[in-house]
Amino acid sequence: MQVSVEAKEGLERRLTITVPADTIDSAVKSRLQQLAKTQRINGFRPGKVPVSVIKKRFGTAVRQEIAGEVMQRNFYQAVMQEKLNPAGMPAFEMKSDKDGEDLEFVASFEVYPEFEVQNLDAINVEKTVVEIQEEDIDAMMQTLRTQHGKWVESEEAAAADSRVVIDFTGTIDGEEFEGGKSEDFVLEMGKSRMIPGFEDPIVGKKAGDELVAEVTFPEEYHAENLKGKDAKFAITLKKVEVQELPEINEEFAKLFGVEDGSVEALRAEVTRNMQRELDQTLRAQLKEQVISGLVENNPVDLPEALVKQEIEALKRQAQQRFGGNVPAENMPELPDDLFADNAKKRVSIGLILGEVIKSKDLQVDQEKVDALIETNASAYEDPQEVISYYKSNQELMQQMQNLALEDQAIDIILEEANVTEVAKKFDEVMNKTA
Repeated sequence: MQVSVEAKEGLERRLTITVPADTIDSAVKSRLQQLAKTQRINGFRPGKVPVSVIKKRFGTAVRQEIAGEVMQRNFYQAVMQEKLNPAGMPAFEMKSDKDGEDLEFVASFEVYPEFEVQNLDAINVEKTVVEIQEEDIDAMMQTLRTQHGKWVESEEAAAADSRVVIDFTGTIDGEEFEGGKSEDFVLEMGKSRMIPGFEDPIVGKKAGDELVAEVTFPEEYHAENLKGKDAKFAITLKKVEVQELPEINEEFAKLFGVEDGSVEALRAEVTRNMQRELDQTLRAQLKEQVISGLVENNPVDLPEALVKQEIEALKRQAQQRFGGNVPAENMPELPDDLFADNAKKRVSIGLILGEVIKSKDLQVDQEKVDALIETNASAYEDPQEVISYYKSNQELMQQMQNLALEDQAIDIILEEANVTEVAKKFDEVMNKTA
């Protein structure tokens, strides 16, 4: 086998490979002899068909098949010989393929970029430090009360946090419009679920009152025919409800799996959950800053083959999220441009983090893997069952090992980056995230 390498523009490489004639001719002859033993042709006994007859009938197809196998096999031998690292599958072009002559073909492909990760000390990171306070726990307990509250009918006037049942009819220039009418509509006030201004005239009104809300549809409203339009809604208030919150007592504690009903035990459990979510949020924020700085300070050429693969992966994810049970053939074709920027970013991150892992010779820290699994499992009712499930699933374990290795790389980068600690409140961090 003879190999010549041509470096094209960017990451593209072109291999011209020549395979000696006797290599492919002997392979074709051997394959034809095998066919002669199994083919049934009129006029010949099974297994007694002359190779010359088989060659006349199947020779072209067999040579094409052998040529394909030879190209694949010799391509991989060539890239190992030339110490190349292909990114994606090659495109083959046959140059010469005749009986008795050397087989010559060209393989075009991209290689992974070669680079060194630099400028880690130019990465600026703001590390948020938060201590959970008693008032944070009190606020979370109040949130849990609200989540388990019951709506009861009231004769009082509607307030900004009431729940109401209404009929309404919307008009523009005196004409009703599609989608602007509803009966027995349940509206929880103060959740910004309606057009701005819709709820305002409801506040202070009682069941049985009729009123009109004058609103303007936002310019970014989803219905093209309503964008920026002034409208009036005739509203009949049929019912006002207020929320009754449960007391924080033994019964309330047992709702959350605290068997002894201890309020102190419930607060401790709530605190642990808050700390877990806070730690995950702060780690995610830190990681995002590190990765952004890493990519910004280490521009790298991206193999188009990897970007295309990532685009296809993002498309599949989008179809799974939004397509539900819709058959793939019935899903609209999503344009590549929709995913291109995200795909390039993800490929860039993968290449640079991969180089950090390689250059620092990082190996998976099993203790970190176990810690990640335990953290995920702690959010479930039976953590040990979840841990056992992870450890029995090879694919999940591989994912956790990859995450652990990625986290180890982030920690290495943080050692060299410019890190500034900033103290913030729990609510400031978690509400912003929400």
